[in-house]
Amino acid sequence: MTTFTSLGVPENYIAALAKRGITVPTEIQAAFIPAARAGENLIGEAPTGTGKTFAYLLPVMERIDPSVRTAQVLVLAPTHELAMQIATVARELAQAAELPIGVQALIGGANIKRQIESLKKKPALIVGSAPRVQELHRLGKLKLTGVKLLVLDEFDRLLGKQQLDEVRTVIRLLPPERQALLLSATAGTAAVRMAESLFAPRLIRAEETQAVYQNYYHIVPFRDKIKAVQKLTRRLPIRRGLVFVGRSFDAAHALEKLRFEGIKAVALLGQERRDQRRAALDAIRAGRAELLISTDLAARGLDIEDVDYVIHLDLPEDVRTYRHRAGRTARAGKEGAVISLVDEKEMDKLKALAARMEIELSRLPRA
Repeated sequence: MTTFTSLGVPENYIAALAKRGITVPTEIQAAFIPAARAGENLIGEAPTGTGKTFAYLLPVMERIDPSVRTAQVLVLAPTHELAMQIATVARELAQAAELPIGVQALIGGANIKRQIESLKKKPALIVGSAPRVQELHRLGKLKLTGVKLLVLDEFDRLLGKQQLDEVRTVIRLLPPERQALLLSATAGTAAVRMAESLFAPRLIRAEETQAVYQNYYHIVPFRDKIKAVQKLTRRLPIRRGLVFVGRSFDAAHALEKLRFEGIKAVALLGQERRDQRRAALDAIRAGRAELLISTDLAARGLDIEDVDYVIHLDLPEDVRTYRHRAGRTARAGKEGAVISLVDEKEMDKLKALAARMEIELSRLPRA
């Protein structure tokens, strides 16, 4: 059996993982860690919830020399929430391993003066958004000449049209001999081609584990979808549910209506202040809220444990989006359910998605 020891992970990190209840590497960790430790440029593709963050943090943090007071690792993330999540995990890992490795999150929207003050402590691991990294470098507050490892978490988003130029600019600021590690749950063809042109990486693809979730559909008139969410929340044993919305719904209106009906709901939609988004995540994680309403963009890459229901208020646009959403539930061998709310006109689209994914759809049983 593959163990963290056989992968070459240092004992202090193995002990740190054990404190979190992690004792056996996942498939992506078993394949990715040795190659990353060997210095290869890599793409890692594995389903949501399979431990991709530790797959790169373990070999990355092992390479950090705490005695060198400069940035040595740069992790870029497509959203502020994901960057903060990664920074928290890295900080906790360093503390549990009893290593003096400084970790600093650099995201837009946060107080830049405080970030400049924090950079005076010379953190070795920087996690952030490409625009803020650029800005601090331009101001002469962030030196990148010592960076030997670049990580692109959710690289398909980072190398997409909206963020590619910013990411390219950051790459040009780094030493040419640095190693690059790219990870995502879905490595699309266009993103892989762009990655190949930038880094010439080797692709490591972990097979999907059999998630224990049921795929249901519930037929309801379009105008009654929010009311259907309200009824389902009262009817089903939902402890922690994610409700995904797209462009066709006024998500703020949905949140208002659900709260009016007494549903403990919060939202993560992208346009709120950073403190509001953090409060929403804290509420769903702590169990103070039953439902988190979110767009696909806002929820990408976030780690929210014990989600038992995923509800599509709006249908996902494609197979990749369906998998990203569904991957939020039934993690670590637990059970879960995915419920698509559809009107009669949307059934053909849902059936087509199911056929491409080779999944079985069942009508949600009546109460």
